[in-house]
Amino acid sequence: MEPLSVDGKFFRSGGRRCDVRAVTYGPFPGGWPADFTADFDRIVGTGFNALRLYEMPDRRLLDAALEHGLRVFGGLRWPQAVDFLKDDQVLSAARVSLAESLRNAEGHPALAGVYVANEVPADLVRWMGPVQVRRELEHLIQLGKEIRPDLLWCYGNYPSTEYLEPENADFTAFNVYLEDEVAFRSYLRRLHHIAGDRPVVISEFGLDSRRNGTAKQAGILAWAIRIAREEGMAGMTVYAWSDRWWNAGMEVPDWDFGLIDREGIEKPALAAVRDAWGKGSKAADKTFSVIVCTRNGASRIAACLAALEKQTLPAHEIIVVDDGSTDGTTDLVATRFPKVLLLTLEPGGLSAARNAGAEAATGEILAFTDDDCEADEGWLAGLAGAFDKGWDAAGGPNLPPPPQTDAEAIVAAAPGAPSHVMLDDAEAEHLPGCNISVLRTAYFDIGGFDPQFTTAGDDVDFCWRLRDKGYRLGFAPAAFVWHHRRPSLRAFLRQQIGYGKAEALLIAKHPQRFTAAGNAKWDGFIYSGGPVRAVEGSIIYFGRMGQAGYQGVTDRMQPLRPLDPRFDDFLSRERLHLLEWLQPRVRAWFRCQHWMLSNNGAKVPGLPSPDTELSIWSEEGKTRDEFLQQLLAEGWKAGGGTDAWDVEKNGTRLLLATERGDGIGKRTLIRVWGDARLFSLGRS
Repeated sequence: MEPLSVDGKFFRSGGRRCDVRAVTYGPFPGGWPADFTADFDRIVGTGFNALRLYEMPDRRLLDAALEHGLRVFGGLRWPQAVDFLKDDQVLSAARVSLAESLRNAEGHPALAGVYVANEVPADLVRWMGPVQVRRELEHLIQLGKEIRPDLLWCYGNYPSTEYLEPENADFTAFNVYLEDEVAFRSYLRRLHHIAGDRPVVISEFGLDSRRNGTAKQAGILAWAIRIAREEGMAGMTVYAWSDRWWNAGMEVPDWDFGLIDREGIEKPALAAVRDAWGKGSKAADKTFSVIVCTRNGASRIAACLAALEKQTLPAHEIIVVDDGSTDGTTDLVATRFPKVLLLTLEPGGLSAARNAGAEAATGEILAFTDDDCEADEGWLAGLAGAFDKGWDAAGGPNLPPPPQTDAEAIVAAAPGAPSHVMLDDAEAEHLPGCNISVLRTAYFDIGGFDPQFTTAGDDVDFCWRLRDKGYRLGFAPAAFVWHHRRPSLRAFLRQQIGYGKAEALLIAKHPQRFTAAGNAKWDGFIYSGGPVRAVEGSIIYFGRMGQAGYQGVTDRMQPLRPLDPRFDDFLSRERLHLLEWLQPRVRAWFRCQHWMLSNNGAKVPGLPSPDTELSIWSEEGKTRDEFLQQLLAEGWKAGGGTDAWDVEKNGTRLLLATERGDGIGKRTLIRVWGDARLFSLGRS
């Protein structure tokens, strides 16, 4: 069994793309079965190729999984539903447990990855501080990577803590329970933006057949698997294998999420899942003309064209427009790629070259990429799926390939890279020209690219004119290209100067789209490749009293890509900080001749230290929600959706969070700003 590795928005193993089809397994009352053979035979027969556990596997389970060709994603067990920041022993024990379990499984090929935690409760995250909790999760991931760098590492997140994505996770994993097809599809599109450059795995999805019936469970699991594939998920995890479930130190007798019941009898969902895994994707019927413009690209163009010839959906034609090269690009293309249509022009600039390529194209869709890009094998297929949804233009992410030098790592993490701007989770306001496609009818209706933009700015102008004509741009998150950034810091700054000059042309042509200070007035959010996560001062929507089911950050500029850990040293960080300072100023100077500061939006100041902290123990298992209802009945007023406290009365504010452990009893923590004598809830 070859190791599993990240390949852009997907996984790869043994040189091939690998779709993770997982089912959660255990924990069971009484522990693991004496023999895994019967279960694993049926799991493989259903079409699964992976298991997700909620504890770290022993070698007996791993040996059985390997024999059946099943990859295993382990789960680190530790008290995640308590205030684990107040007592360092909790995290210390978690770190020891992680190290011991990895040593016990050392070198086992069946272990593919580890979830360092699963659904830290949203009220406790708010209590401890989102940034502080995220950093502790990152510390666990970092420890795991130091011990087993060959494994994949993540956190099992869920919609109530969208903002908790660890910066150093290898993929984004979300537990999602949505019983409506439209809502489920919509949320998967959102997850791509939360993940940034990373693959997205649905780490739990299921339905309780006791309350909903076995037929509904089967139907929902079938369409969920289909939609996960259509929306570019790198993996899908069905919850759960069996109705037998052990949680919080007790058997749970009244939830039936399994594909088999407590006696091991198959439910209709098992056959539905088997059929869903077996169904292939719909064949695309779109014809793409791919246009690559180049000038002195002899060192880059071969890799670009080789990737285009390996598309799972072959291009109708590939057109290379040579814009006056003097380095032998024309001869290289003609000799090594005889099937490519080659146009040679006198130097006229990028937009003119793109227009020449479009004039020669015969496909119904014109797809543009650059000579320093290598399209993923599913690029055109992903774009075709976007046009099936009715968009007039579409594009996807452009990802920096793994850096080979410290300069490449620094440039990949620096601001100023081509980025998509999203109006919502599906519709784009801007798509970079290195990954954009458009219906030929729409292209010629707006007159193509404006030739005055010779090196940059052409894609911004093009997208704005498309939207002004009523055309709509869709985002295809799985249709990505590997986009090689500038190889040195000097080359990067030259690029930013060019961007600034192009923006000066944009200001002259579209003055209404810029502020008086020269900043573009985007209606949407700029996504820069990093996972969306809380940082110091982030505005987080918690909902009324922190009870929103979907909670996330609202910063308009999303985080940048992190510095590659292989090059994350003091010197690289200092050079990156220098670029972060220089980039907006250099670009602004050549845009409008004055130095400007970057602005990532408003920040929320932190609350002062509380005056009092209390706790309440409830043998009956009362939680914060019940106490909050009691306080509301006593005249307390709920805070707003972005407030870091729950209720207020006469200037006193309270924040509540409930710790959960084994058994029924629960402890609720109370933080008080003001007069603690204003309330009485059975304090301790």
